[in-house]
Amino acid sequence: MAGGLVALLDDVAALARLAAASIDDVGAATSKATAKAAGVVIDDAAVTPQYVRGLAAERELPIIKRIAIGSLRNKLIIILPIALLLSQFLPWLLTPILMLGGCYLAYEAVHKIWGAVFGHGAHHEAAEDVPKDEDTVVSGAVRTDLILSAEIMVIALDTIAGEGFWSRLIILAVVAVVITIVVYGVVALIVKMDDIGLQLADTRSGVVEKFGRGLVKAMPKVMSVLSVVGTAAMLWVGGHILLVGIDELGFHPIYDVVHHGEELVGDVAGIGGVLAWIVNTLASALLGLIVGAIIVAAQLGVSRLLKKRKRSTKPQSTDGLIRCS
Repeated sequence: MAGGLVALLDDVAALARLAAASIDDVGAATSKATAKAAGVVIDDAAVTPQYVRGLAAERELPIIKRIAIGSLRNKLIIILPIALLLSQFLPWLLTPILMLGGCYLAYEAVHKIWGAVFGHGAHHEAAEDVPKDEDTVVSGAVRTDLILSAEIMVIALDTIAGEGFWSRLIILAVVAVVITIVVYGVVALIVKMDDIGLQLADTRSGVVEKFGRGLVKAMPKVMSVLSVVGTAAMLWVGGHILLVGIDELGFHPIYDVVHHGEELVGDVAGIGGVLAWIVNTLASALLGLIVGAIIVAAQLGVSRLLKKRKRSTKPQSTDGLIRCS
């Protein structure tokens, strides 16, 4: 009994030492994983405020809190165990799964561009049709978050694939909590910025009043810029995931061309590193644009085909038969 207790205490102490020794690694990996998932994080922050649009101002923050709790539950209870099991027993699946996520990001970005050009974007439609029932709003937002959170966690996992099991568990848990706090903290700030501006505009101080009015006027532009940045980031991140994944699966020509372009500008004194990053980023975004356009075109083609088939199988009117009789 005593020996078992001592062994248990030794195990607990070993885990404590592991956690303490991994603090620096956790911080570095969290920062790296968050940067790698930038496109998804920005898109998440840009999309979520649309779910509380049209609701009572006093209910906005409580609803965002409920969505944030649902997002954290998605990451820690659903996605984290599945991701860890895959990385432990089927690590070869991570690259294909990550590439599927890259395709999704590219599709989302091109779909947004298509909607902006032709005026019927998916998120715009969602914003117009958002139900006002709070439970429905929260459940819809949490379902959307599940997709985005899964992509964030898989990107983070790919970043730390070489770590041990317990290190991966700790790092992914920290990533889940940090990203959730950052995203929904920003969402809460964006949603309440209008109210803050209105309160400042009601003050008698000339400078503060002008700042408040300027804040209210600026928020629609801020949301537009955030949406554009999010779309560009999704193209870049999704395309980069596909660029690296294709190379890892054994098809090297595309990555070799990009790498050659990086080498051509990499030796420029002072700015070679920046130019190489720009080359890689533009190439990744172009690949994301091409893949996303193919998926959107395929989706539109299938949708039109289904509509045409539905019209062709629709029963014909019997008015003519009645008149003949």
